[in-house]
Amino acid sequence: MAGLNMRTLTHQELLDLVDGAAIFSAGGGGDPEVGHEIVDRLTSSGYTARMVAPSEVPDIAKVVNFACVGATTSLEYDSDAAVKALKILEEHVGFSAFATISVELGGFNTLVAVDVAARHGIPVVDADGAGRSVPEVHLKVYTIDGIPLTPMVVTDVHAKNVVVVRETANAKAAERIARVLAAEWNHSAYTARRILTGAQVKTSPIQLSLSRSIRVGEALRKAAMPLEAVLKETGGFKLFEGIADDVSQRTEEGFTFINARLRGTGEYSKSTVRFAAKNEVLVAYRDEKLAAIAPDIITPVDPEKGKCITAEKIKQGDKLAIIVLPAPQKWRTSKGLEMWRDVLQRAGIAEEYVPAEKLAARRKGCPSPMLM
Repeated sequence: MAGLNMRTLTHQELLDLVDGAAIFSAGGGGDPEVGHEIVDRLTSSGYTARMVAPSEVPDIAKVVNFACVGATTSLEYDSDAAVKALKILEEHVGFSAFATISVELGGFNTLVAVDVAARHGIPVVDADGAGRSVPEVHLKVYTIDGIPLTPMVVTDVHAKNVVVVRETANAKAAERIARVLAAEWNHSAYTARRILTGAQVKTSPIQLSLSRSIRVGEALRKAAMPLEAVLKETGGFKLFEGIADDVSQRTEEGFTFINARLRGTGEYSKSTVRFAAKNEVLVAYRDEKLAAIAPDIITPVDPEKGKCITAEKIKQGDKLAIIVLPAPQKWRTSKGLEMWRDVLQRAGIAEEYVPAEKLAARRKGCPSPMLM
């Protein structure tokens, strides 16, 4: 890798990456507090995290997607076991990975790919497979581009049980296999999968998303008005602010399902919002009218600090703001929306996609957020 232009990430930049990636998580992607712990263990152990731009990856290089799969209430992380999962995939395919790449943006799952790369002595690519957190393994922009999800290695969180999936009929079949295994293993598993060439890295994933997340995390840390700074950086808007007065949660089949209702405060005092999550928030209704729907990113945050509050941690009485960020353009294509429509319908959500900015413009008689 001599001669390649790589960025060495400091401890603070890694912490900013955790908090910034969580903003794009739609309330999923794993607990940022666990992400902070991963950073602390990684740097205190003397490892160096390096990030490489997609343009710097040689066209013939092999890049591996790495992530945890399962319910957001069942996070457990063992660095040695995670690295073992990557090594098993390398052994199976007969070549070494040039780099890892994050499958999504989230306060935990993004850092897993960074941690595995650093401990394995390779960089992580400044890109990811979704530009947000997503509830299912196959739900990545790679699927739009026809890049196979297999071969795939799935292990439990201590790599005591290992399954190598050589091939599946389609990406959804691979999702089902990984999900069933995760559900069997206390709703959590590691996956090393979706091998990209360097040429594919330059065109398929969401480009430069990790460095963007670091900027968002830095804005959260430094700005006098963190939430406003985040919205400016991301092009999002605040949908609502209020107090959670009804929250229900269940974990089954490798997912965490959450339903919550918020009673408005301040300028939103005459309104309510309710949302439904399957790991990630998928849909939000304001005064029982559709207000935002995936693939647009609906993230609960602390109204003062601006930091993400993952959906599974929301409790009755919590003060929340709900922000909405526009989905990456690839998700707004016909192929992208077709994938999301299937996921939404299986979650019991029948509404068709309408861009969040159009829904905001339709609302009458309430504060009208604008995309910044």
